[in-house]
Amino acid sequence: MKKTNVIALASLFAAVLTAITPLHAATVEGAPETRIVLDDADNGRVFEGIGVVSAGASTRNLVDYPEKLRAEVLDYMFKPKFGANLQHLKVEIGGGENSTCGTEASHVITREELADPKPRGYEFWLMAEARKRNPRILLDCLPWSYPGWISSPFSQDSADWYVAFLDVARKHYGLKMDWVAAAWNEHGTDLNWIAKTLRPTLDAHGYADVKLQAPDNNGSWQIFDDLARNPEADKVLQAVGYHYPSEWGPQLEMEAKHATEKAIASGKSLWSSEEFTYSGKTWEMAMLLAQVYNKNYIRSRITKTEVWCMLSGIYPGVVWSGTGLMEAHSPWSGFYDVYPAVWTTAHTTQFAEPGWRYMDKACAKIATNTWAGSYVALRNPENGDWSLIVCADKPTNIQVQVAGKLAKGDVHVWKSNGKIQFIEEKPLRLTNSTFTISLEGNSVYTFSTTTGQKKGAHPAPPPAAAFPLPYKDDFENYAAGAIPKYTADMKGSFETAKRKDGKGMCLKQISPKEGILWGGAGGDLPHTIFGDHNWTDYTIQADVLVTAGKAAIGGRYWCGEQRGVGLVLQQDGTWSIEASVEAVEVVDGKENKLKVPPLATGKINGFIPATWHHLTLVLKGDELTASIDGKEVARVRYEKFYPAHKSGRAYLMSSYDPNCFDNVSVTP
Repeated sequence: MKKTNVIALASLFAAVLTAITPLHAATVEGAPETRIVLDDADNGRVFEGIGVVSAGASTRNLVDYPEKLRAEVLDYMFKPKFGANLQHLKVEIGGGENSTCGTEASHVITREELADPKPRGYEFWLMAEARKRNPRILLDCLPWSYPGWISSPFSQDSADWYVAFLDVARKHYGLKMDWVAAAWNEHGTDLNWIAKTLRPTLDAHGYADVKLQAPDNNGSWQIFDDLARNPEADKVLQAVGYHYPSEWGPQLEMEAKHATEKAIASGKSLWSSEEFTYSGKTWEMAMLLAQVYNKNYIRSRITKTEVWCMLSGIYPGVVWSGTGLMEAHSPWSGFYDVYPAVWTTAHTTQFAEPGWRYMDKACAKIATNTWAGSYVALRNPENGDWSLIVCADKPTNIQVQVAGKLAKGDVHVWKSNGKIQFIEEKPLRLTNSTFTISLEGNSVYTFSTTTGQKKGAHPAPPPAAAFPLPYKDDFENYAAGAIPKYTADMKGSFETAKRKDGKGMCLKQISPKEGILWGGAGGDLPHTIFGDHNWTDYTIQADVLVTAGKAAIGGRYWCGEQRGVGLVLQQDGTWSIEASVEAVEVVDGKENKLKVPPLATGKINGFIPATWHHLTLVLKGDELTASIDGKEVARVRYEKFYPAHKSGRAYLMSSYDPNCFDNVSVTP
C-alpha cells in the first residue's frame, strides 16, 4: 500500500472514532463504569430546595458582628450564585427556654402581649436579610419551647401564639411567611389540633395561603397511618417532614429511617426537615452532606433537605459549637470561617431551582457498591436545562447520554474535593448526545447546561482573637427591648429596659414563669453568659436590683452540670456563695449525685429590699472573695470543687422575676 493511502486510511479511521467516541473522554482502566441516561420524559418529583434551620440559639453571635462583616456572612449563606445559595430558611419561634445551645426570646411572653406582640430576638431580622438577598427564598417557622402562659403545645393558646409570630413578621419586617411547621420540634404533633384549631385560626387571621408541614419528629413515618384515619388533617397538611432519615455511615445503617412505601405512594411532599448536626468544617463531613442530599431523594423521594444549624454562631465550648455550614461566633474579632460544606451545598443549589424535576431513572448509586457513591439528575421543565450531581467515593467512570428535548450544548463541570472546592473545569462537548469521563474518588461533581455559577469571595476577615478584657457594659447604648452585645441567654430571657429610678438603662430578666421545656429537666433558673471559656482568675461586678426571688453574678461557667460559682442575693438580704456543680459520692461502687451546699451564707444587716446593691465576686485560684456594697462578706476556699471550676465565662442569674442588672464589668 502506498504511503499516501495509509495516511488517508488513518485519517478516515480517526474520523470514525471521533463519530462514536465523545470528546474529552477520559477513563481509568479497571475502574467501574456507570451509565446514566438523562431524558426529559423521565418525570420524577418536583425539587423543593435545600435550606437551613436557625434555631436553638445557634445564630446568636452572628447578629453582633460589625455590619460589613455580618453582611458578608449572609452573602455566603443566601446570595444566589455566590455561596451556599440557600433556598429555604426555617427559624425557631422562640419560647424563652433553652432549646439546644441557649434560649430564644418569645414574641409573646404573657397572654396580655397577644394584643401587641414584640419583635424580640434576631430570627425576624435574619429572615428579612435572607429575603433581601434572595426574594424567592421560602420562609418557615417551628417552636421548640413555649412560654409559661401557654396551656399546652396543641391548644388554642398555641395557635394564637403562631398567628402573633406571623403578625410580627408582617407588621415589623414586611415578611410573608410561606410555611408553618404544625408541630412541636421532635415531640410530634396532634392531627386534630392541626385540622380543627391551627388551620382555622390561621385562615381567620388572613394566613390561608400559609402551608402546613408536620410532624418534624425523629420517627418512622408513622404519620401516614394516622392521616389515613384522619382525612380532614390529610387535606390540610401539605408536607411531611422527619429528622435524619439517612444514616451517617455504614455502621449506622440499621438506624436509617427511610420513607415508607406508604409515604412515597401518598404523593405528598416529603422532607428531611432537620439534617446534619455535625461540623462542615472538615472535608469528610462536607462530603457526607453532599451524599445526604443525594441519598435523601434516591432512597426516600425526599425533595427538600433542611440543615441544622445554618452556621455556628455559638460560643466556643457551648454544646454543638462548630456545627453548621460556616463559623461566625466571635463578633468582637470579626473573624468568620467558610466551611467546605458551603461549597458541597452549592453543587446542588447553584444548579437547580425549586420547581425543577428530578429524573428518577438518573438517580441511583454509582457502580462502587457503597452508598457513599451516588448521583441525582434534575431538569428545568421550562427550557430543557439539566444538572447532574455526582458523589464519587472512589475513582469511577461515568457515561452520560442526553435524550429527548433536553439541552445538548456544552456541559459545564464543577468539582470539589479535600484540596479544592467549587472549581470550574473545562466544559465537555457532547458527541452523539453522549460524554464519558473519569471521576476522582472522594469528590463531588456537578455537570450542567446552566451558567452563571460562581465561587463567591469577600476579602479575608480579620484574624480570630480572644474575647476582650476588661469588659464592661452599662447598657446605655441600647433602646429598650434589645439583646445587648455578647450576652447569650441559656434559660429565661434578658433584655434591656429603662430603670425605674430614671437613671438610664439596665438589663432585665423578663420571663415571668418557667415555660414548657423542649428538653432537659426543669428547675434551673434563668441565666445569661458572656466572655471566654478560658478565663480563669478575674473579678465580676454588677449593680443588682432584686425585686423578687433572687439574683446572682458568677463566673467560670461551662455548659452541662458545671455552671460555675456565684454570689447570690435574695430579696430579703440573704446572700450565699454557691457552686452549681453536682458533687458525686461513691457508695458500694455506685455513684450518687449530691447537691453542693452553699460554700458560705449570711444576711445583710439593715438591708433595704427592692433597691440597687453592688455585688463583687473575685475568683483567684480556689479562693473566692465576695463583697456587697463595697463590704467584704466572705472569703472562702473550695478545694474540693476547684478542679471543675478552673475556668469559664461570666454569668448573670435571676429567678423568674423582673430582676435587673447594671454596670456589669469583668476585670483580670
